[in-house]
Amino acid sequence: MAINWFPGHMHKARKEIKKVMPQMDLIIEVVDARIPFSSENPLVPSLRGDTPLIKILNKRDLADPAITDQWLQWLEQERGVRAITLTHNERKEALGILKLAEELTPGHDRQKSALRVMILGIPNVGKSTLINTLAGRPAAKTGNEPAVTRAQQAIKLPDNILLYDTPGFLWPKLSPEQCGYRLAISGAIRSAVLDFEDVAMFEADYLVKSYPELVMARYGLEQKPADGLALMDAIAAKRKFFRRGGVPDLHKVSEILLNEFRAGTIGRISLETPEMVERELQQARANEEAREAEKQARTEQRKKRSS
Repeated sequence: MAINWFPGHMHKARKEIKKVMPQMDLIIEVVDARIPFSSENPLVPSLRGDTPLIKILNKRDLADPAITDQWLQWLEQERGVRAITLTHNERKEALGILKLAEELTPGHDRQKSALRVMILGIPNVGKSTLINTLAGRPAAKTGNEPAVTRAQQAIKLPDNILLYDTPGFLWPKLSPEQCGYRLAISGAIRSAVLDFEDVAMFEADYLVKSYPELVMARYGLEQKPADGLALMDAIAAKRKFFRRGGVPDLHKVSEILLNEFRAGTIGRISLETPEMVERELQQARANEEAREAEKQARTEQRKKRSS
């Protein structure tokens, strides 16, 4: 199932960001350390030009540290990008971003004009919480549901920095398709538009393959499940989640899997690696080329019939 979520206010936000981004001296993008690729904004590379970028892998304490190290190296291969990690409750560490902003804009005289900084982040990556930490006051609205911020605002920070907060938005088509599932698992997509069991099955398959020891320990399993469905059935049996007739209540299991992943209860887990993403991108390109070739072949056949 392809997962997409692009309500009207996100379309408006995308247009506004595209309009003002060329005026910025620095860009800060907050991504989820568990899904650094799936949670990054595809508009940034095409719009920022030579503007320096601080890429913040937030929620570091929830991600697999070895994989996070791989992502830091991978992200910093891009010109003008400085990648760092952050834990949402580390105020001193977060304030270091202001010093890093100064390092990346050495030619800007803040005695003459404010440093204009745009901060971006998809829903539910912790952008608003970070803004409040940097501002030292509740300047941005926060919440447990994605897409709390709905309009741009300019926030004054210490050292003559003007921070432009932007609404978190996704994009009309999430590609590769796996990105949509990872975003859904992380909580970036509103629950009301999701099929919980479908998303949780994707998560369960991945956990069995990549983190079997963690799920076995968390749910008290003696044997490694064969696949995601076997894991969900085993959790239902352990927690006694059954519907009438003894049928496993997979919806209840799905809620447990998603909520416990988001809270870090299962353990420190990353849902993607640079190598995995590169393979998926290659496959997505191959699929698109195949679709285009098929489309072109049908067009040629119609031309032949009509001639």
